[in-house]
Amino acid sequence: MSLKTAVAELADRVAGPVLTPGDPGFAEEIAAWNLATVHRPGVVVGAASAADVAEAVRWAVRDHRKVAVQATGHGQTATAEDDDVLITTRRLDELTVDPVARTARIGAGVKWLRVIEAAAPYGLAPLNGSSSDVGAVGYVLGGGMGPMARRYGFAADHVRALEIVTADGRVRRVDAEHDAELFWALRGAGKNRFGIVTAIEIDLVPISHLYAGGVFFPAQAAADVLHAFREWAPTLPEEATTSVAILRLPPLPELPEPLRGQTVAHLRFAYAGDEREGARLLAPMRAVAPALIDAVRWMPYTEVDSIHMDPVDPLPGYEAGVVLKDLPAEAVDAILATAGPEVDVPLAIVELRLLGGALARPAAVPNAVTGRVGGYSLFAIGMLPPELVEIVPAVTASLIDAVEPYRSPAMLVNFQCAAARPGEFSAWPAEERERLLRLKKEIDPNGVFNVGFDTNVL
Repeated sequence: MSLKTAVAELADRVAGPVLTPGDPGFAEEIAAWNLATVHRPGVVVGAASAADVAEAVRWAVRDHRKVAVQATGHGQTATAEDDDVLITTRRLDELTVDPVARTARIGAGVKWLRVIEAAAPYGLAPLNGSSSDVGAVGYVLGGGMGPMARRYGFAADHVRALEIVTADGRVRRVDAEHDAELFWALRGAGKNRFGIVTAIEIDLVPISHLYAGGVFFPAQAAADVLHAFREWAPTLPEEATTSVAILRLPPLPELPEPLRGQTVAHLRFAYAGDEREGARLLAPMRAVAPALIDAVRWMPYTEVDSIHMDPVDPLPGYEAGVVLKDLPAEAVDAILATAGPEVDVPLAIVELRLLGGALARPAAVPNAVTGRVGGYSLFAIGMLPPELVEIVPAVTASLIDAVEPYRSPAMLVNFQCAAARPGEFSAWPAEERERLLRLKKEIDPNGVFNVGFDTNVL
């Protein structure tokens, strides 16, 4: 059977589009939010339902093709190539909030903003990330560490059930009582490894407001701010989640004039508690230096994006991230010497996030989230235009090398180095790594979902 005939038969069995290179709409269907990720699949299926996903997987298996998946494409780094089938899930837009049970069922194509807006009328909120423009399901499968992380832990710790299509083409509901081993693995290690998750059911938390926002300091205060942060952050209660970043901002007209085209130190703060107590906790950092902008305030949770002010428009980016055991003065000096405001490097963001609190505790129902052991996350993003394709990875590698003496063996899947993704299981402790690989062999023996996954590096 010719490929054209086989593709036509698949198109007859699914509701969403089935496209091959050259077809109208193919380029738009495969496009990722991270413009540095360029897919080149032989076939792309725009799934409109879990049934479409199952049909596409069965078709790929019969044709001996590997399968990749993409929802919003924010965290996408592994690319579909050649004969691979790329299944896009952004049309899976189911969203149901149960205010009595304090839960939400979320389709694989839903972004956090919709969940936040749907939960808010009931005084509830999801454990979303720093940007509500990110797809909820992919974020949770990688662990999920957002503005309330130290209070509630990883988003994956609050998953009740998942719907997944596995390599046998079955749609399964997985929870603590059904396919418990797969339920363990998917929550933390489930990104395109064991199948395609088409929906999740999560807990919502009783939060309607936060004392939160960002304080921007001028570049010349960055060293003082980072050193003050390393002394202040560990004193905070777990109701407070915080980070600090060196930002190199573009000269965009939509940015406030004091920030436009500037390098700044950006303190982020979110306190899930009383406004007055939040202000008291933040006071030592406000006193470090005069601020360019102080936007920390009592805010409805629907304005949570204003804490980090992450970009919304698609960009080409390269990410690198590690976990640090602690943050001595020498570690801060190493970061400043490698990527501080006085260093000419093409890094848009160099961020330190405080870990600990609920992030350090095991989930009530054990899962495969890694990264619970460590004091801080160090994360960097460099923009990746063609002229910097080789430079940015080298610069981020230098930053990671600079903090090598302070690194933890732990890893945050959603914050790891893009170049390391093929070997992401290697950061799990040996016993958990072997457990994941045994399950992978059992549930996907022919490696249908092996795009970006290489067991040979273990």
